[in-house]
Amino acid sequence: MAAQTRSLVAFAHVASVDRSIKFYADLGFRVKNTVVPQGQSAPVWAWLESEQANLMVGLADGPVDASQQAILFYLYFDNIKQTRGALVELGHSPGEIKYPFYMPGGECRLEDPDGYVLMLAQI
Repeated sequence: MAAQTRSLVAFAHVASVDRSIKFYADLGFRVKNTVVPQGQSAPVWAWLESEQANLMVGLADGPVDASQQAILFYLYFDNIKQTRGALVELGHSPGEIKYPFYMPGGECRLEDPDGYVLMLAQI
């Protein structure tokens, strides 16, 4: 019998956990938990969640190279046009909405502060 995975949560290494918390808040994520080492004021790890979406972010040991981020994060929304408009109003720069055959509801691309590619989509 094969192993049965119960859930999967992405963990992204970031240059600043605080900066990532603020960025992902604009996508509806809230902080569920953080780790702030004794004697420090900034978190080195955080668990973020929004409905059924979970993401862990942790302070990278070295520089984060945006050109080396070889993973896509798909985030699903009820209304992609409204979501894109709200993000533009908040000062973000999501790409134009495209409608490829596999995503008839539309999708657009947004990069987080560390260069991770977020595909914002509506099924």
